[in-house]
Amino acid sequence: MKIIMVGEGAFGHKHLDALKNIDDVEVVSIAGGVEESTRATAEKYGITHWTLDLQEALAVPGVEAAIITSPTPIHARQAIEVMQAGKHVMVEIPMADSLADAESIVRVQKETDTVAMAGHTRRFNPSHQYLNKKFRAGELKLQQLDVQTYFFRRQNLNALGEPRSWTDHLLWHHACHTVDLFAYQTGEEIVQVQGMQGPKHPELGIAMDMSIGLKTASGALCTLSLSFNNDGPLGTFFRYICDNGTYIARYDDLVDGRENPIDVSKVDVSMNGIELQDREFIAAIREKREPNASVQQALAAMKVLDIIEKILRE
Repeated sequence: MKIIMVGEGAFGHKHLDALKNIDDVEVVSIAGGVEESTRATAEKYGITHWTLDLQEALAVPGVEAAIITSPTPIHARQAIEVMQAGKHVMVEIPMADSLADAESIVRVQKETDTVAMAGHTRRFNPSHQYLNKKFRAGELKLQQLDVQTYFFRRQNLNALGEPRSWTDHLLWHHACHTVDLFAYQTGEEIVQVQGMQGPKHPELGIAMDMSIGLKTASGALCTLSLSFNNDGPLGTFFRYICDNGTYIARYDDLVDGRENPIDVSKVDVSMNGIELQDREFIAAIREKREPNASVQQALAAMKVLDIIEKILRE
């Protein structure tokens, strides 16, 4: 299967590393945003064609699909462009930074009958998959998901420490992971939300600290703390407080409430959540089915984020 990578940044590299482990997949072009870094990425991964024009990349003979890892503000426009060209698309999280744009993606997916997936990696991390299987089997019931998403990002830099041309967002990007995961793990609709934010950064214009509360119909709670001000380990840590045990997930790793490691190496064919996400996208195309984390499924989280944004404006 011939695919193109849209975006040459840190997350594009993660997907390119993951795709090397998947049989019968070839990245035939990179459509980037900056000439120097796009060329360097193509050379690093041995990709012969690169461009700054998405339409040019889509026109490479035999291309079936695209993975979008470009800046968040252009996710929706590029996803729609890919689908209207008759290609399948996986768009990294968030698929859009507004509910209206997310709804447009879903509408175009229906019109084009393409496979369209949002990059909700948490659904695929072995740690979260391990618990999802127990939830589905009735062995565990989630009572509260306590989540900390922390970065030290007082300047507009990306994961590689390089200047960004756009501004990241705690709500529409980082909270999106947890809102989707909470609904996915409980298998329920989120019926109650709360939100508070701290002062906005004088230059970046975004809140640097945020607190979000969620509740499902059965009463399961999610408490989410987010910060760009935390001077310490970066990333997200999930504490699952259940009726029959407590678990702490750190990306692909899992421990119990007393920090005893849990072996999740046999949960799936890889320990890399990005690779498992990419495998699902490719399998859905080949099997002509809706993928796990389709844009239709991801729309529910976008609706909750829209409600929270309205609360934060009050």
